[in-house]
Amino acid sequence: MAPLRPAALILRLSQLLLLLLGLTWALPGPSQEDFRGNQVLSLTLTSQAQLFALQQLDQVVQLDFWQPESASQLRLGEEVHLHVPSASGSRVAEWLAQHGVTHRLLIQDVAERVRSQFDGASSSSLARGAHSYEKYHTLDEIYQWTSNMVAQYPDLVTKTEIGTSSEGRSIPMLTISRKTGASKKGFFVDCGIHAREWISTAFCQWFVKELVEGYGSSETLTRLVDEMDVFVVPVINVDGYAFTWSKDRMWRKTRSHNPGSACIGTDPNRNWDSNWCVEGASPNPCAETFCGSSAESEPEVKAVADFLRGRSSTIVAYLSMHAYSQLLLLPYAGSYQQSEHNNELSSLAKRATKALSSAYGTKYRYGPASTTIYLASGGSFDWAYDQGIRYSMTFELRDTGRHGFLLPESQIRATCEETMLAYEVIVQHVLDHPY
Repeated sequence: MAPLRPAALILRLSQLLLLLLGLTWALPGPSQEDFRGNQVLSLTLTSQAQLFALQQLDQVVQLDFWQPESASQLRLGEEVHLHVPSASGSRVAEWLAQHGVTHRLLIQDVAERVRSQFDGASSSSLARGAHSYEKYHTLDEIYQWTSNMVAQYPDLVTKTEIGTSSEGRSIPMLTISRKTGASKKGFFVDCGIHAREWISTAFCQWFVKELVEGYGSSETLTRLVDEMDVFVVPVINVDGYAFTWSKDRMWRKTRSHNPGSACIGTDPNRNWDSNWCVEGASPNPCAETFCGSSAESEPEVKAVADFLRGRSSTIVAYLSMHAYSQLLLLPYAGSYQQSEHNNELSSLAKRATKALSSAYGTKYRYGPASTTIYLASGGSFDWAYDQGIRYSMTFELRDTGRHGFLLPESQIRATCEETMLAYEVIVQHVLDHPY
């Protein structure tokens, strides 16, 4: 083969450069899934005929519900957020017109929103090796951060592996506590059960930072670290979270294989042994709310459940962080049964959400999950409450749909700061009302 002449070589290199640029442009942020042309619609169903028709459409197209989480949870008059792939756009538009469903556009271009979520301060502005709490981090970066916290605060922080995932990844847990040798009550926080809810993992990192940096200056947080063991799992669904960075930003479930099905993963917040696979959960492995082959079939869920079970007599608070919708949810989610401590928990949630709102005016709703939003069986905080952990709650962080799961980094600080105000109210109550 004859060598290329300079002009031809330049042309060939230019073509390769354009190809690379085109590929780079097609990659929406860190994810390889192509979301170009995808939209998120907000619609409200006003008749049973519309509701039934949308459920039927879901059977054909398999829609990606952002709010609620599945077609089975649709309610008349409640706002529905629907992620519509470009390939299904015309079919969904035809369906909306045919059934007279009014709607508005929440996100014009999901691919652009995926890219624009990375609007935080450049890492180059940080000291070399510093961890930014106002940026989203890969799983490897979070692993490194957990090790760094132990190295920086050896008197307060210890790290253990609470379990391993179905793909063999470590699930780290940090314990923040002043070492006294005495037995203490426990305060448990987890994040990242659903892979695409990145703001939840960002909050867990922020919370640990507040505990170690606020020790000795914040009366409430100092007392918490002195009097309790604070357990923080920054990412439970480690496989799914890694997958949102490498392949599909919108991935929700775990990455376990389901025998007899080509569909991957289980919804880890439908996999707990609490009214397992009854209401608001699906036995279909292809559904986003698939409950798994059995309760605790997912090693990530079983690892946390085993830890909590082994300490159910000492852990007094369980807070699970999710997104989005701006909610503080109380037991029960899996049934309309009122919890024994509903009055106390509702009063506490009212005070916590009021404190949260005082920072930036962000409004939260609160109440039992089943009546505040919808039925969802097999959830973690129902299970934790039934284990005797009285202060079991779930946060759904910002926002209410403008960005949805793609909350930009520029909102991490405000989200975490306001949520910490709610946390301080909850912590103070837990400390003052031991049981």
